[in-house]
Amino acid sequence: MARGQQKIQSQQKAAKRQQDKKRQEGHDQKAAAQKALTHVCTVCKAQMPDPKTHRQHFENKHPKAPLPEELKDVV
Repeated sequence: MARGQQKIQSQQKAAKRQQDKKRQEGHDQKAAAQKALTHVCTVCKAQMPDPKTHRQHFENKHPKAPLPEELKDVV
């Protein structure tokens, strides 16, 4: 009854391959990175992942512009 066991192993391998293939197709690095960029600079429209980075960008790139209200309490 070796064929029965081989059949089960073959099905398991095929299922694992299908699962790995789905996992690779489902993960899009560009989309994930774009989704993480939630803060947008009001002056130049650059996108940043968090408020701290947003404040640093604003202070360095736009020193003459007044700091937006949402960034004043960020440390």
